Amino acid sequence: MGKTKPPTKKKSSKGGSTPRPAFSGKDRFLVTGGAGFIGSVLVGALNRWHGTDRVVVVDQLESDDKWRNLSPLRFEEFVEADEFYDRLADKAGAFGEFTHVFHLGACSSTTERDADYLLRNNFGCTRQLAEWALGRGSRFVYASSAATYGDGSAGMDDLSDDLSAWRPLNAYGYSKQLFDLHAQREGYLRRMVGLKYFNIFGPNEEHKGDMRSVVSKAWRQIEETGQVKLFKSYHADYADGGQMRDFLYVKDAVAMTLHLAATKKAGGLFNIGSGEAHTWLDLVHPIFEAMGQEARIEFIEMPEALRSQYQYFTQADITKLKSTGYAGGVTPLPEAVKDYVARYLMPRRHFGDGAGD
Repeated sequence: MGKTKPPTKKKSSKGGSTPRPAFSGKDRFLVTGGAGFIGSVLVGALNRWHGTDRVVVVDQLESDDKWRNLSPLRFEEFVEADEFYDRLADKAGAFGEFTHVFHLGACSSTTERDADYLLRNNFGCTRQLAEWALGRGSRFVYASSAATYGDGSAGMDDLSDDLSAWRPLNAYGYSKQLFDLHAQREGYLRRMVGLKYFNIFGPNEEHKGDMRSVVSKAWRQIEETGQVKLFKSYHADYADGGQMRDFLYVKDAVAMTLHLAATKKAGGLFNIGSGEAHTWLDLVHPIFEAMGQEARIEFIEMPEALRSQYQYFTQADITKLKSTGYAGGVTPLPEAVKDYVARYLMPRRHFGDGAGD
């Protein structure tokens, strides 16, 4: 696997001073995946940052604790996902008019092996909803994925129009890439916004199980055992714990998402990341600090099935995002991790539960 050379690091600007995009009191929002991780924080941000509850939430709650993400939030209506698509097929205006459609609902498991299931959910539903939204004049914003970039050897450039140059490492990434390619081929990609989320972490992800962030998993490990287990490196250029990712706090990811939704000149695919790569060690040390414990880290073998799919380096170039006028800061990684651990994980809170959201 080729290594993408990390560019010179730039100092992240302090988060918390992000200018809020302007939405009018007449705006109305549809959020699929609105009970999920990023979706529920986005609904909470519309409530708390923009003072609106003109939101319809679509999701599947099933048997996990995802419903807890909704408890502090305000919205007009919750619609189960299958019912939503059935009613939409019968009557295009079944739920009224929306100025903005955020399609964040999908199967987000990078280890899911049922490719047919992934294509039905991540390609078929996205295509159906995109055509419906554009046909009704709604602003359509959807979750693509940084997983479409594969191992990064072909670059991670959201300015490139050669979308077929990338080779996703798993069926999840391919299912996301397939819609990007479809929208480009049909000529409407630049009329919408596709978000290539990098490694997002933060409140409201606990229901994701094995797919939740390393911050969440590590906090739980430290709480139960006093130590963290990280995968060893199988790449000569990276020491154990030195594998690098672009980590972004979910509050910053949502601020970027809302900015692009409100910026009509923005169109096409956008990287959503911090713009800076950090190591796994950079990520876990602030967790120990937030918990008042000494760092204890054990490196363990990576499962064989993951080794061929493993990304050793990711870093988002967010030049395109900034070119749309986004002037918000990125919360420095240690500060973001400590905020997540101290404000949400340790007290078992969700976004929207109290001050600081």
